[in-house]
Amino acid sequence: MSAETVIADSRSNLEIEGQTYQIDSWTNVPQSILSFVPRRLHLQPSHPVSLTRKLIESRFPSPTYKHHNDLSPVVTVAQNFDSLGFPADHPGRNRSDTYYINKDTVLRTHTSAHEADIFRQNASEGYTISADVYRRDAVDRSHYPVFHQMEGARMWDRRKVPGGNIAKAVWDDLAKMPNHDLEVEDPNPTIHPERNPLQAEHHSQEEVEAVAAHLKRSLEGVVVELFSKAKQAAATVDAPDPLIQEEPLRVRWVEAYFPFTSPSWELEVFWQGDWLEILGCGVTKQDLYINAGIPNHIGWAFGLGLERVAMLLFSIPDIRLFWSRDMRFLSQFTTIEKINRFKSFSKHPACYKDVAFWLRSSSSSAGGGLRSNAQDFHENDVMEIVRIIGGDLVEDVRLVDEFQHPVSGRKSLCYRINYRSLERTLTNEEANEMHEHVKGELVNKLGVELR
Repeated sequence: MSAETVIADSRSNLEIEGQTYQIDSWTNVPQSILSFVPRRLHLQPSHPVSLTRKLIESRFPSPTYKHHNDLSPVVTVAQNFDSLGFPADHPGRNRSDTYYINKDTVLRTHTSAHEADIFRQNASEGYTISADVYRRDAVDRSHYPVFHQMEGARMWDRRKVPGGNIAKAVWDDLAKMPNHDLEVEDPNPTIHPERNPLQAEHHSQEEVEAVAAHLKRSLEGVVVELFSKAKQAAATVDAPDPLIQEEPLRVRWVEAYFPFTSPSWELEVFWQGDWLEILGCGVTKQDLYINAGIPNHIGWAFGLGLERVAMLLFSIPDIRLFWSRDMRFLSQFTTIEKINRFKSFSKHPACYKDVAFWLRSSSSSAGGGLRSNAQDFHENDVMEIVRIIGGDLVEDVRLVDEFQHPVSGRKSLCYRINYRSLERTLTNEEANEMHEHVKGELVNKLGVELR
């Protein structure tokens, strides 16, 4: 699919993959973001994001699990927020966080935008969704406005299990799953009345104990699949890391809170001498099933960021690399049978430039790309301007100083922008040109006063 599948009409419409959408006062998605829609890294056969997806999917076989990998990124506000019970004032709905096509339509901010529809279809006992998601976010080596999520779920229907005995049915399914030799730390009880409550109006403790055990065994298997291959890859490099070679593969379960599951956990893996969060999961909130028309179901769900896992698996140091078309990067990755650690092909010098400005002192408008005062200013507006102008030639943007004038009360901010290409050395003239453009757009779009 070519870039021509995304067309911006400067008058009143956006055309995205052959569909036309009318723009309005909510529209804030720039052409630079729309250009990512056709890329679909998670479907490119040898791309590290796609290889990571395939490795995880291998632990969730058909026909029990159905894999959804080609769902459109354009969803309704109802799908993205309302179907999941997001309050009307939730910050995720703000234009400072979300890319709006119009007031009723967005680029999905998470794979869960499709959850209610898939529950409603009820076409399989389990599923995974892998997809590109879009969020206005920070500029640094681990954040990008487009990234890839994967979520999965497993369900049991009270009407279909023998005798309606959910707990026994789940334990029977668990008994068929492969064992592993992971070292597992799981010190807390499955249910805690304050920290990790049971959905007592819907589930029994026996049912949740069984569902939680099935969930944990399933996701521990994912860790075995991923990090066993990562250890093998680490052993083949010129200077193997002794921390990776000597340490046993260990995981631990940590109590957590997520709005769509209870009880909930984060799964952490001990890797290169530190505990790293890999995913979040839990027993699915029953309201999601009820609202989708399948009130007799009970089950679990998980979610993770594919880039985050791929960066660990392939030792990729900068999230911008995933979007590179440079064959020096892409040719390093081939199949899931052989995982290669990334070998750096260049390290170009950084070029730091600061921009300082006063915010306006009077109020006139909201954030999300409009002229900002100290009350409604949002840092993501700065990040978006830098991304549109610098693209992947910017490594990170950091707030390095803030000051409030003692007399006028006006607020001043100073951001440091690191201009650095992954593929070549930038000239000072190139960096200066981009930086002047950034300063001009900060004045034009946000109404700031440069210092």
